Amino acid sequence: QLSILSFNQKMMTMKKRVAILGSTGSIGCQALEIIERYPNLFEAEVLTANNNTSLLIEQAIKFNVNAVVIADESKYSIVSNALDKYDIKVFCGIESIESLVCSDNIDIVLTAMVGFSGVKPTLAAIKAGKRVALANKETLVAAGSIVMNALKNSSSHIIPVDSEHSAIFQCLQGEYNLPDKILLTASGGPFLNWDKDKIREASIEEALNHPKWSMGKKVTIDSASMMNKGLEMIEAKWLFDVAPSQIEMVVHPQSIIHSMVQFKDGSITAQLSNPDMRLPIQYSFTYPNRLDSHIKKIDFKTLMELNFSKPDTDKFPCIRIAYEAIEMGGNIPCAMNAANECAVELFLDNSITFGEISKIIEQTIKTIDFVKEPSLEEILLTDKEARKIAYQIITKK
Repeated sequence: QLSILSFNQKMMTMKKRVAILGSTGSIGCQALEIIERYPNLFEAEVLTANNNTSLLIEQAIKFNVNAVVIADESKYSIVSNALDKYDIKVFCGIESIESLVCSDNIDIVLTAMVGFSGVKPTLAAIKAGKRVALANKETLVAAGSIVMNALKNSSSHIIPVDSEHSAIFQCLQGEYNLPDKILLTASGGPFLNWDKDKIREASIEEALNHPKWSMGKKVTIDSASMMNKGLEMIEAKWLFDVAPSQIEMVVHPQSIIHSMVQFKDGSITAQLSNPDMRLPIQYSFTYPNRLDSHIKKIDFKTLMELNFSKPDTDKFPCIRIAYEAIEMGGNIPCAMNAANECAVELFLDNSITFGEISKIIEQTIKTIDFVKEPSLEEILLTDKEARKIAYQIITKK
C-alpha cells in the first residue's frame, strides 16, 4: 500500500494538460474552476464552444490556452479577431475538435459537449489513447457498442463525470466482485410531487426550476422529464457491463446518495456527498487520487433524513421509453436520443407542450428503420433521420 501511495503521489506531481470540450457550459466552467485552484497539477490546453464566443474568448485569455475551437463556423472571425494579439490558435468546426483531441500535448479530454455532438470527438480521443472524462451521456446512449469496441483496441479509459456514474465507479474501486444490481438515484426533478395532468402543461420556467442542481437548459429539461435517468440507465449498462434489468432507479430527493451498488450477498455500497458537480469532475482528473475539493462536507449531525421511493413511469413515461429502447437495441437508443434532443429544443422554443416531449420520442422510435448492429456511419444516419422524423411529427400537428 505504501508503494502504491508513493506511486500515486509521484503521478500527481506531473501536470496534466486538459482539453475541455464544451468549456462555456456548466460542466466546462466548473472544470476550469478546478484547474484554476490547482495550477501546479492541471493546465487548460484546448477549449471549445458551440457558439458562446464572448465567454470562450474570456476563458482563452484568462487561462492562456494553446488553442480554441468555435464549432459554429460562422463565428470563427469573431473569435479569431478577438484573439489575434494573443498567442492562441483559433479553429472552427467539429473536425477541428476531433483533430485537436488527438494532439500529443493533451493528457485528459473532458467531453462536456451537449448531446449527440459529443460522439465523434469522444471516439477520436479514445482512438488516440487519451483519458476521457465523460460528461456527455449521449455518446454511450447513441453509440455504446461502438465506443466500447473502440476502448478494447485502445490504451484509453473512461472516467465517468455524471454524478451517478462517478458514484458507481467509486463504489467499485478495490472491489473484486461484479455488481449484482446498480441502484441509480434520481432527485425526481421539479415535478416529483406534481400530478400527471399538471406536468403535461408545465411551463418552460417551471421545468427549468430544478430543486437541487444547477445545469444547462437541455440537461435540466431532461431532469424534469426524467429522460436523464433513462439516458443514465443506458450509459450505466455500457460503462459497467450490466443488463438493464440489473439497474434499478430510486428517487432520492435529497441528492446526498449519488448512486449505490448491490452485491450478490446483499451488501450495498453507496457514495455520499453534498450535491456539487465539481467533486466528480475533479475525481475524473485526479483518479485514482483524491484532493481537497473545497466543497462543503456532509454533517451527519444535521442531516435529518434520507428518503427513497420508486419512480412513477406513468407520470414520467420517458423512463419506460428508455428501457424499451435499450431492450430493442441496435440503432433505437440513438433514434430515441435524437428525438429527445429535438423535442427539448422544440419545448424550449415554445413550439410544443412539455407533455408532447415523450410522445414525439415514442412516435420517432416507431417510425425509424431498425438496424440491429449499426456501424458508426449508420448511427450518424440514424441521428439525422430521427431528427427529420421528429420535426415532421410536429409540423403535421
